[in-house]
Amino acid sequence: MEKPLVNLSSAEQTLEAILQTYVDANFLLTPDGVILGYGSSDSSLPYTFSDAIHNKNIKDIFPPDLSEKLERALQTVARTGNVVSLEYVLTISNREYWFDARLIPASDSQIMLIARDVTECRKTEIQMKRQMQQLSILRSIDLAIASGLDLKLLLSMLLDGVMTLMHADAATVFLLNPKTNLLEFASGKGFHSNILQQMRLRMGEEYAGRIAIERNLIHIPDIRTDRMEFARSALFRQENFVTYWGVPLMAKGRVLGVLEMFHRAPFTPDADLRNFLVTAAGQAAIAVDSAKMFSELQRSNIELSLAYDAAIEGLSRALDLRDKETQEHTLRVADITAKLAVRLGVEQSTLIHIRRGSILHDVGKLAIPDQILFKPGPLAKEEWEIMRRHPDLAVELLSPVSYLEQALEIPHWHHEKWDGTGYPDGLGREDIPFAARLFALADVYDALLSRRPYRSAWSKGDVVRYIESESGKHFDPRILPEFLDLVKGNDF
Repeated sequence: MEKPLVNLSSAEQTLEAILQTYVDANFLLTPDGVILGYGSSDSSLPYTFSDAIHNKNIKDIFPPDLSEKLERALQTVARTGNVVSLEYVLTISNREYWFDARLIPASDSQIMLIARDVTECRKTEIQMKRQMQQLSILRSIDLAIASGLDLKLLLSMLLDGVMTLMHADAATVFLLNPKTNLLEFASGKGFHSNILQQMRLRMGEEYAGRIAIERNLIHIPDIRTDRMEFARSALFRQENFVTYWGVPLMAKGRVLGVLEMFHRAPFTPDADLRNFLVTAAGQAAIAVDSAKMFSELQRSNIELSLAYDAAIEGLSRALDLRDKETQEHTLRVADITAKLAVRLGVEQSTLIHIRRGSILHDVGKLAIPDQILFKPGPLAKEEWEIMRRHPDLAVELLSPVSYLEQALEIPHWHHEKWDGTGYPDGLGREDIPFAARLFALADVYDALLSRRPYRSAWSKGDVVRYIESESGKHFDPRILPEFLDLVKGNDF
């Protein structure tokens, strides 16, 4: 339910009512921070305030660090007359809320503070950055395997990546010697001494031995109080570790070793990090097995490819969570594009890049501001220019991941048109990559069949007729007949 506005003139209340359609909270302030009025789009949110804040100073309701930040911004607006943007975080009931705010000069020396809750957007960005890090780590290990990198160097690289993402203070890898049936130290980082370098453990001994036998992840929240103590060295207690994580390294049903991580403070990762730990352990096991049995490398690469695709689809789902209007659109267009490519005789080695590019086609929209991406009506010229940058932004985001290089054609050029009137580069005819020409048909087809905030969904017949009318204009006239046969003969 919308929160009523207080202590505002009729004209100002009209402006506030309009703003409430697009923002989560707004304040009318004096330059010295006194609150003259307040409005919120949703009074049920945990960070809203009562009408009792009228004539209070921002210092009375916000934490000191935020109050100082807002006071500096108010002084800048009052001095320059310019709009000031800032982002701030509020911690309420042990939960952080992110806000994107604008301070705008108003009449009578008053200042409007407009704040939008961008918490879910920031969480999505953090998740995506983490997933991109995960993909890079997995790919780096894959390249190391393919290039025959020394096992010790490979394990060192694995520990660097896992420690970074899991915020671990130290980590080790023990490998199983099949001749002695002992777990032997293979690599370690983050320890104050070389206490583990000559360490050998029997199966079932300490946590690592238990993990090797039970083949399950073990988490000890506080190893200082757990009954099963480390017997590795008297110096080990001086490391002051608190939290322990251990996961088996398994390949083809065989235990090859154990990956361990230590924290010197309590640490509880979320489900995504736990899943990555298991994935990284699986990758490390593949690396070890590959170093010993290089003849099975091809099979290992297939397994890694599946892991990459699963991570990419996870990235796509994270994007869908940001824009609920387009949920499932990504997987549908990827499926249609892949089926069309198969009809046209595309080889399997190329098909995998087409599918990856289809799934990541709109990843550049992560950098588009919410007020533009979710605007319910037509975009202004300046907004449209920003929106048209999302293909180039996708390239900036994905190009550091080398294994996605051949999948960039669709994210980069799926808005180009056969007659050269598309964007971002105005390519035409065969200058548009083949994969992008395929995807353009699937993208427009599914988009028109789907409801959007600014229009209803089209019927399948209307969509087909429209696409036929765009032959030689938007779409490749040679591919179009195959696409029409595909959609007419399938239930999508």
